[in-house]
Amino acid sequence: MPGMLDCFGWCTWDAFYQEVNPQGIREGLESLSKGGTPAKFLIIDDGWQDVENEFQKEGEPFIDGSQFGGRLVSIKENTKFRKASEDAHSDAPTDLKSFVSEIKNTYGLKYVYMWHALLGYWGGLVPNAPGTEKYNPKLTYPVQSPGNLANMRDLAMDCMEKYGIGAMDAEKAHQFLDDLHRYLVSQNVDGVKVDVQNILETISTGLGGRIALTKQFQQALEKSIDSNFQDNSIICCMGLSNDSIYHSKRSAITRASDDYYPKNSSTQTLHIAAVSYNSIFLGEVVVPDWDMFYSLHEAAEFHAAARAVGGCGVYILKRLVLSDGSVLRAKYPGRPSRDCLFIDPVMDGTNLLKIWNLNKCTGVIGVFNCQGAGSWPCLKNPVKANFSAETISGQVSPADIEYFEEVSGTPWTGHCAVFSFSSGSLSRLPKDESLNITLKVLQCDVLTVSPIKVYHQNIQFAPIGLVKMYNSGGAIERVDFFSDSSNSGIRIVGRGTGSFGAYSSTEPKSCSVNSTSVGFKYRCEDNLLTVTIPDTAINWVITFYY
Repeated sequence: MPGMLDCFGWCTWDAFYQEVNPQGIREGLESLSKGGTPAKFLIIDDGWQDVENEFQKEGEPFIDGSQFGGRLVSIKENTKFRKASEDAHSDAPTDLKSFVSEIKNTYGLKYVYMWHALLGYWGGLVPNAPGTEKYNPKLTYPVQSPGNLANMRDLAMDCMEKYGIGAMDAEKAHQFLDDLHRYLVSQNVDGVKVDVQNILETISTGLGGRIALTKQFQQALEKSIDSNFQDNSIICCMGLSNDSIYHSKRSAITRASDDYYPKNSSTQTLHIAAVSYNSIFLGEVVVPDWDMFYSLHEAAEFHAAARAVGGCGVYILKRLVLSDGSVLRAKYPGRPSRDCLFIDPVMDGTNLLKIWNLNKCTGVIGVFNCQGAGSWPCLKNPVKANFSAETISGQVSPADIEYFEEVSGTPWTGHCAVFSFSSGSLSRLPKDESLNITLKVLQCDVLTVSPIKVYHQNIQFAPIGLVKMYNSGGAIERVDFFSDSSNSGIRIVGRGTGSFGAYSSTEPKSCSVNSTSVGFKYRCEDNLLTVTIPDTAINWVITFYY
């Protein structure tokens, strides 16, 4: 698993699109640090490469889609990230290496990844350019299959079909990728996000067919990653064809959805539902990547809660990120509960979507109302429910979490403490019983489900975790009971600061955090026990004495 998965990351795409620049990146990293969520992982997305575009003339009106006609001139960075020798007054860094080193040193970044397309850029490589001619690129016009066109039209694919691709010789694929990655390593870059992988199936005629061509490129790609980068440092994107998935022998992370579109309100619910269902299959092969999202948006909490239960990389928001830049990532890919497998949580007007996951000591369920905000694209004669309800209700149970025995262990009472993030309420629930939840469109809740265990002197206890974080239980590493001649109690090891909560059938006598005595609160009506972890204790041991 790449180490960046457990770090808070920022991807530059939705902040800048192709206008990404060094100063904007500096300002973004500075803002995140001042906001208390320092980025430890950065993706410099599309816009850093040395590209020329004959279809997008300077000074002429922009034609939407013409950006996909651009072709790579060389493997090096463009003049936004490299100061030309004759331009002493430019604000650009000396080169990419100096910029990457600067932002790592200034903002404490652990990982910097660079975006590139599998064939170099959207439009491939410029034929006969000094920096690309050794890869023998030839102009090819992709052909999309009738099956793809019947499913969904895509502007990028349509434009690549229109403008053509400077496709490298397949026998040169490893040489190109190795040259590019070796150069990036020399610039202090730690990994890559490799996009536009699906283009291969559209240009495979005469090259052995899509299966053989994809296998050849995947082997070349993974060989280059293995020889150049530490830590299996690759995110795959637009690589969801069976050919790509089945030939990915090492790549551990793959985008599991269409893009996040902040300006399209009808796609917000579709995004969450699509990734969760895709993860049923993809989660057996890779870690599904849920893409970035805006933290200031009408659907921000909806997306944040989904990432909290998704087991994926996290690209924004304070309720997901600790002050040291790490994240509370759940163990597995987030997948729909069994009773959601054969319903339509987007268009049937009736059902909520439930996504389950596990942490080391707790389970977690995200509940989402995806109804009434959008509809699946390209359906013939779609049957959409006559949606008029302001709210939808559904049942949620600890039994919705698969493999719960991994955390329940012994001596489990068969009951669970269920904590609602949105209401702050704590309920005690037998494992096979349900509670009712009611949500408006684009509303959600995250429920931490913790097994109540019996300890010495009939103390019943269940840790909840950091109750101000969506995935509160992700903060807990271990729970132990101890007893000696003078004391008995429960010790919880974890990380992160803020309010820690637990279910306790009995009010403790005292409490300490990292051996320092602290006060606590105990709510008798629902047995909620809370203690504040100081900002100085990112790693802690909480001890409750009974």
